[in-house]
Amino acid sequence: MVKRKKIRVAIQGIATSFHEVAAKAYFGNAIETVECLTFHELCKVLSQGKVDYAVMAIENSIAGSILPNYFLLQQHHFSIVGELYLPIHLHLMALPGVKMDEIEVIESHPMAIRQCSEFLQNLNGVDIRESDDTAFSARRVKEKKLRNTAAIANEQAAKKFGLQILEKRIETHKKNFTRFLMLTRRMNGKAESNKASLCFEVANEVGSLADALLVFKSHRINLTKIQSIPIIGKPSEYSIHVDVEWARRKQYDDAMKEVMRQVKNLNILGEYKKAKIEYN
Repeated sequence: MVKRKKIRVAIQGIATSFHEVAAKAYFGNAIETVECLTFHELCKVLSQGKVDYAVMAIENSIAGSILPNYFLLQQHHFSIVGELYLPIHLHLMALPGVKMDEIEVIESHPMAIRQCSEFLQNLNGVDIRESDDTAFSARRVKEKKLRNTAAIANEQAAKKFGLQILEKRIETHKKNFTRFLMLTRRMNGKAESNKASLCFEVANEVGSLADALLVFKSHRINLTKIQSIPIIGKPSEYSIHVDVEWARRKQYDDAMKEVMRQVKNLNILGEYKKAKIEYN
């Protein structure tokens, strides 16, 4: 019997990071994850064909859009084949036996820190430091036996690295989620797709962007996200990223034919199935 090769999925961070949780939630537990400490490294291994897919966080309901990742999507021309909304629960953790008043440093990924800003602002005399990954911070506290340092990470990280949770659910808003994109090197449009991510440019003229967006409205296409990204080397010019949803495929196809005549450099980043947002 031939053993089936595991799907290789690049994640930003290490085991137990939210990227690994998202990868397993989308692709299943029977995958091989490839750890990448930066999004640049994640894009590199995918572009080199060392993995089948990559999971990339693109926005958070508290901290907002992750703008550098939009630049990476433009640069590498990957295809988005799916999305996942993952509830994010953040905890403050330290070595066993450490008390809160012993903590002098709190460390985590910058997006996690932003999601916990309200909690952190109420602390006095604590240094907040950014790291490459939530789980990496938890591992560092454990391996270096840092009694004066706490990490912000998820419950899986606390269990894996033997840390105690000092404070649970410290995110500013309890309905906190991160949207993750599933990336591959080739376009893989699905017949059941009902959502697409697009980017394009418009003329630097009065009403040019509004005219393009009205095309989607006239074809009953729901615009769920709009993000402008500066075009490097072209002051005052922007690439417009939008996410659109449709009830009938023909609505989308007709809208695309019309919008192509109104914009420049239209790029379909991916067509995929809309994900559900489920809080827990």
